[in-house]
Amino acid sequence: MLNVLVIGGEQAFQESNIDAAFPGLKIDVMTQNDLSAKTLSERLLNYTGNRLLLVDQRNEKIEFKKSAAQLYDLVAEVSDDWSLIYADYEVDDKGDVHEEHLLDHHLGRVRDNTDYGKVWLVNLAKLKQILPLSGSTKQHFLYELRLRLSEVGELVHIANRYAGSPYKVFTAKDEQNVFDYLLAGKESQLELETIFTDHLKRIDAFLAPGTFYSTVPYAKKNYELIASIIIPVNNRPEFIGHAIESVLAQTVQNVEVIVVVNGGDTDPTIPAVQRYLPDGDKYRENQPAVRLLVLDINNIGLCINSGLAVARGKYYVQLDSDDQLTIGAVEKIAEVFESDDTIGMVIGSYEVYEKDAETNEIHRMESIPVVTHDEWTEENGRNNLLRINGAGAPRSFYIELARDLGLLDMNTTPYARNYGEDYHFVTRMSEHHRIGRVWIPVYKVIRHGGGTDHNIDRSTVDRNNNAKDEMRREAIYRRQIMNEVTNG
Repeated sequence: MLNVLVIGGEQAFQESNIDAAFPGLKIDVMTQNDLSAKTLSERLLNYTGNRLLLVDQRNEKIEFKKSAAQLYDLVAEVSDDWSLIYADYEVDDKGDVHEEHLLDHHLGRVRDNTDYGKVWLVNLAKLKQILPLSGSTKQHFLYELRLRLSEVGELVHIANRYAGSPYKVFTAKDEQNVFDYLLAGKESQLELETIFTDHLKRIDAFLAPGTFYSTVPYAKKNYELIASIIIPVNNRPEFIGHAIESVLAQTVQNVEVIVVVNGGDTDPTIPAVQRYLPDGDKYRENQPAVRLLVLDINNIGLCINSGLAVARGKYYVQLDSDDQLTIGAVEKIAEVFESDDTIGMVIGSYEVYEKDAETNEIHRMESIPVVTHDEWTEENGRNNLLRINGAGAPRSFYIELARDLGLLDMNTTPYARNYGEDYHFVTRMSEHHRIGRVWIPVYKVIRHGGGTDHNIDRSTVDRNNNAKDEMRREAIYRRQIMNEVTNG
């Protein structure tokens, strides 16, 4: 027996074709005002039969294809040990129809913003194993449901190549924006963290506060320089000078700049860097040394690792070629390292600027708050890291410790395409050493038309999410093994 529950207003339900698509069935409607962990759990527990079609129509009208019921029924019939079935869908944006191709589920798909569609077919027997929902959940019921259902059964994806989606959503899809999460309220973020942390505990991938940390063996060792700032760059002569100048202006001067050009000998960035080398017009004997490495393979992990191989500093400090360090960045980072010898990495905070294409001037984007990533806490940061897509910038770590951990990924992780090598490294580092934080902005992120976080299309977003979700899956497996060994 199939049950149907529509979450959303009565008007949206009346405008849809749900009753026609699933004839002869009793269809329940829950409004937003009725929605709570308690009322939803009670409603779900009262259903009889074996399946529930859960339709989230809080924000959009949904229209089902005539064969949708048959498709869901047959997929459920032939799927083994399933708990949830979800499907690709069409989007009708004022008559402009396109298809949303969702990602296949796996253990690492734990981000709270992963799209699983607006319609789920749920195995009622599996559902009742995980109810009731947590009483602390006030907003993100479906996120909790999805994670908990993944713990007791398979999440089956009905994929669409062409005209194969079982339903259509009438909405204007938002553009992809990597900074969307910054605009979410603190209360919402804390609820999502609680839901996710409970999930990690149930699958034995939670790292308890303070566990597995060890002292950095290089903390008291003396080095020629305090830091090496490594800048990978490809074809950005108009930016590289500003990045270098931001290092030369540091309050701590016993540092070096290692610029790794990966566009080969003809890359136009090279002459811009050579101006800072001996005999260049911007060279000054009393300023930090600028070193130039030239590669002809565009691989970000290779660039950073090549710089680490020749670096003379104690710490690596991140600097992207189109970004800038604030004047006291290195000094503040070093102070955090020196405060605790179990800290293996320090991550700062940043402000977002935008470059004017006509004037080439940069302006602070007031619409985006200072990015502190304060969802990182001493007690739970390394767990919560697996829920979100970033840890902050700039990132800094002991250079010798990076060598011990196996350096940064060089596009060998599945789906990695010059993306996520730093995220992969942070997850591994956080399993063995504390992550220190600088909570005031020490970095300027410059957005511009050629940037990797500006005007990102859906296919690029999916590719990037695939890469980081694979890294999350690896991290969950590692942490489960760590806990298993510790707990005997």
